Amino acid sequence: MTHVAVSIAVADAAELDAALQRAQAASVAGARLVEWRVDELAPQDNAGNVIGRLVTASPMPCIVTIRSETEGGLYNGDEQHRGELLAQLIQGDAPPRYIDVEWKMFRNPGVLRDQICAALDAVPEDRRPSIIASAHDFASRPGDLLQIIEQTTHDDRVDVIKLAWTARSLRDNLEVIDVLSERRKPMIALCMGPFGLMSRVLAPKFGGLLTYASDSDASATAPGQPTLMQLRNLYRFDSIGANTKVYGVIGWPIEHSQSPRVHNAGFTAIDFDGVYLPMPVPPEYEHFKATVGAMIDHDGLGFCGASVTIPHKRNLVRFVQNRAGTLDPMSERIGAANTLVADSDGGVECANTDAPSVVQSLRSTSGDNDCELRSKRAAVLGAGGVARAVVTGLIDAGADVVIFNRTAQRAQQLVDALMQSNRSDGVGRASVGEPSALRSEQFDIYVNCTSIGMEGGPMPSDSPLDVLAGRAVTVPETAVVFDTVYAPKRTVFLQQAEKAGAVVISGWDMFTRQAAMQFELWTGRELSEAR
Repeated sequence: MTHVAVSIAVADAAELDAALQRAQAASVAGARLVEWRVDELAPQDNAGNVIGRLVTASPMPCIVTIRSETEGGLYNGDEQHRGELLAQLIQGDAPPRYIDVEWKMFRNPGVLRDQICAALDAVPEDRRPSIIASAHDFASRPGDLLQIIEQTTHDDRVDVIKLAWTARSLRDNLEVIDVLSERRKPMIALCMGPFGLMSRVLAPKFGGLLTYASDSDASATAPGQPTLMQLRNLYRFDSIGANTKVYGVIGWPIEHSQSPRVHNAGFTAIDFDGVYLPMPVPPEYEHFKATVGAMIDHDGLGFCGASVTIPHKRNLVRFVQNRAGTLDPMSERIGAANTLVADSDGGVECANTDAPSVVQSLRSTSGDNDCELRSKRAAVLGAGGVARAVVTGLIDAGADVVIFNRTAQRAQQLVDALMQSNRSDGVGRASVGEPSALRSEQFDIYVNCTSIGMEGGPMPSDSPLDVLAGRAVTVPETAVVFDTVYAPKRTVFLQQAEKAGAVVISGWDMFTRQAAMQFELWTGRELSEAR
């Protein structure tokens, strides 16, 4: 069973009581171990007694770590002093459960190893702390990773191997999975940084001894370390096992996404053995192809699907076509998709749930009427993957759509592609608009399909209408204004429209509708069952 260890740094004796209170709260919240990070405390006078009190009063089994500056810690004392402190703890009345020491310092005979081993030999076997030999690389994957694994595996003084390196992409997590699956000794393996969350969350799926968490957003002791509440409540850590299916949201940036919260809550509500993770993938197609392909083809990961958002919706269609997969009719017409389904044999299919969800959202403002959007004039802002879905949905419903984009050529390419695939009688039309039309003409519907106004995006405090028009524009009070951005729920664009008296629709409405369709594709169950 994989446990969560909460890391708590203690820099001074005056922090002892507060640190113990934090550990007690973490224990109540579900942590099973506490890692006392005493890097800064260790060089101080009377450090041995203070650390000993910390260990003795610990509300749960603990790891003691005095991490050196050479491996990302703050300890700058000499090795003899560090060895003396650790030996004192080992021989104390209440020794810690684990001692964490850097492998590069412990592997060779010398002061640190000799002191630790002598202390271990001086106490009964049933009271000896286990030694975690750790190796960290804050730049990238260690070049000698396999040698470290081999050396630590064969060192009788090493009880647990710990490997941590900064992931350069999601693919680094797959090597973590491989080394955990092939371990010959208890092991902790994880990736650090923004690409490394997968390795931390999936530790129980692959038999990691433990994973680390902080007790608050501000107290992480390593890059990319999640909080205890995120692990247990958001990412369903306690429910993850060997057969858990892996899903995620793929995009760039992805930090703002609420998809993990929605889908993981849905999995919990219907008792579905799955976990849903943020999966950052840089915008280029080659990154998408290499990363998604590697996850699908990995034998042990169990990757079964993903939501795909900006800027990868067209990349998804291209990827599925290149793998001879299946496109649903809407994805084929639009040339963009937001949903990936993968099977255990490597087969893939994609679907577009954006187009039907946007029409549903617009119709919900005045009742579900098939003719409601017919002959309405709609201004669509943007010409990317979301815009393709929105425009298709609108012209299918009979609306006349004018597309405004900073690059007119891209907007024209979108019009040409969509009008060619929508030649049936009764559909609306699409055309390209000049920025001046946003200032001089009025529309019944305005839909933002850009990332302008999105948290974490390039222009989070701007209105897409103002940016594309070249100056501030006020929408008519009779208009319906729809922002496909859902974080924040009330964007600058929607706030301006509300002041003008227009009807506004948050991107959250469309988001929940398309998410419900995705959920059903993956699980065969309705997301409404989870509400």
